[in-house]
Amino acid sequence: MKTRRHKTKEIKRRKEATVPRRRGSSVDLQQQLDRRSHELADAQEQLTTTAEILEVIRNSLNETQPVFDAIVQSGVRLFLGAAVSIALVENGMVKAAAVAERDPVRAELWRKRFPFPLTREYMHSVAILDRKMLDIPNVENAPAEMEVGRKNFLGSGYRAATFMPLMRGNAAIGALSVVRVTPGSLSPRQLDALKTYANQAVIAIENTRLLNELRESLQQQTATADVLKIVSRSTFNLQAVLDTLVESAASLCEADLAAIHRKIGSTYQQVATHGYSEELKEYIRTNIPMAPGRGTIVARTVLAGEAVHVVDVLADRELTIGEFHRRAGIRTALGVPLLRGSRPIGLIFLARQTVRPFSERQIELAATFADQAVIAIENVRLFDEIQDKSRQLAEASRHKSQFLANMSHELRTPLNAIIGVSEMLREDAEAAKQDLEPLDRVLGAGRHLLALINDILDLSKIEAGRMELALSSFALAPLIADVVKTIEPLAAKNSNKVAANCDGGIGTMQADQMRLRQALLNLMSNANKFTERGAISIDARQEQGNGRDWITITVADTGIGMTPEQMGKLFQEFSQASSTTASKYGGTGLGLAISKRFCQMMGGDITVASAPGRGSTFTISLPRTVDAPKEGLVSDQPPAEPR
Repeated sequence: MKTRRHKTKEIKRRKEATVPRRRGSSVDLQQQLDRRSHELADAQEQLTTTAEILEVIRNSLNETQPVFDAIVQSGVRLFLGAAVSIALVENGMVKAAAVAERDPVRAELWRKRFPFPLTREYMHSVAILDRKMLDIPNVENAPAEMEVGRKNFLGSGYRAATFMPLMRGNAAIGALSVVRVTPGSLSPRQLDALKTYANQAVIAIENTRLLNELRESLQQQTATADVLKIVSRSTFNLQAVLDTLVESAASLCEADLAAIHRKIGSTYQQVATHGYSEELKEYIRTNIPMAPGRGTIVARTVLAGEAVHVVDVLADRELTIGEFHRRAGIRTALGVPLLRGSRPIGLIFLARQTVRPFSERQIELAATFADQAVIAIENVRLFDEIQDKSRQLAEASRHKSQFLANMSHELRTPLNAIIGVSEMLREDAEAAKQDLEPLDRVLGAGRHLLALINDILDLSKIEAGRMELALSSFALAPLIADVVKTIEPLAAKNSNKVAANCDGGIGTMQADQMRLRQALLNLMSNANKFTERGAISIDARQEQGNGRDWITITVADTGIGMTPEQMGKLFQEFSQASSTTASKYGGTGLGLAISKRFCQMMGGDITVASAPGRGSTFTISLPRTVDAPKEGLVSDQPPAEPR
């Protein structure tokens, strides 16, 4: 199929064949018309090819080769009898990216001239290094410093050359060349076209670069997010995190081999690998020392405490493990330390089996993976330490509880004897009508001490998992009446009034009667202790909640009340609301803690509502029927509240 330019030229030839030649000014006019016609046809051709190239650029955002091919093919149509090529600089070499030439023999000869060094001996290189167009109408007259390039041109059959650098900002990244078999310069219009082609090539390169950078950034963010998910979900499985890290690092940094080393003892051993054969792993374990030094990438990275990048391991004379490099085929290597503070605890090792340096972006990415590895390792280390401390604390608590239980038993035996003898002496003194006050004080102190020892014994049994509930069915109203009767003498001393209210049909419940009575006495005693010339009430009602019958008992007072901070410490063992109340009202801080534990063992709980100066309300919630005794320590989770 003929191009538009070919059709235009054919029409022009037909016109020339049918129009007779004229003399004088008519001939000059015809020549001007012909020249103008040529220019218009070439301009139309250039516009057409430019539009075609732009369309290729639009459809090839993620690759440059289709654009390069379109540019050089368009150049061949525009520059008759020429070879058009795009060359790019890569690692100090000028390499052909695309070549077009109508003569296949010359095209092959021209391709064979690439690659060559980026030095001033070559014409391409001069245009790139000087960052400006180089036009040589006759290569026979090329400067002496370009002798090597001149011989290449002559050997390929070309006699003229023009080179347009490909400029990315202020840097030249390659050159677009037009070489001709006939000496002579390009016209200004052709130079403009060449510059347009060069700009289009740079646009294609930039589009691809930006798209690839965006894709790489997205891949890196995705990989980082995936690793962080695994770090957060694998607190107990460090190996899964390290395996994911090493695979992600190898993939995103384009490494053939990757490994993570951790400090174990005085050496740095592999704990996760990618791309290693079992034979290579065994060779490393048995033949390569991993102590700090200069002989290996691993050792050197640990010694430096920063990234170590060796572009070609065969050119590094300090490396002493050539056999390992030979077995693994390693040519380029990178080590990035895992730093806890400023101290290396391991490293990530990446290697390529060709001489190809890691980019700055890849080194930064490897450092990110190293940071994530440190986070994972630290998480596991801290978790293990917490677990160990928890075991130690649990063991210490068990010993403490056992000690308290033993001491309570040891103290109760002589104390019971003291109380018994004191009671006998009081009876004798009362019969003899002697002063009873000293004996009453001894007897009161002994009974108070016995109650304290019993509280400690109860608490130690609960913490040691040896407390058992004695469940039985009993009427609730008589139990509450008995508690009120017991507390009334104490309430009278503080000028407090006591009131009790029970639902008429509250009936019976199944629970540990003695423990419930003990809890109610503790709550009533505290209410009386912190109330003067006020009121204390105890109310019991039945409720439904969560498919069960519940008993709710509230003990309210009009006493001093508590702040939220004081309520936060209320149910802690050996703790009271404040030091002021402890010194003024006394007590050990065990009663409420033990009462709450009893209620929780029976499937219920104790809660409190209070405000300074407005009194306090304690609420006991228990199932009407406690299913089975619950021994030992209770759960940290409160039971379901009745509704």
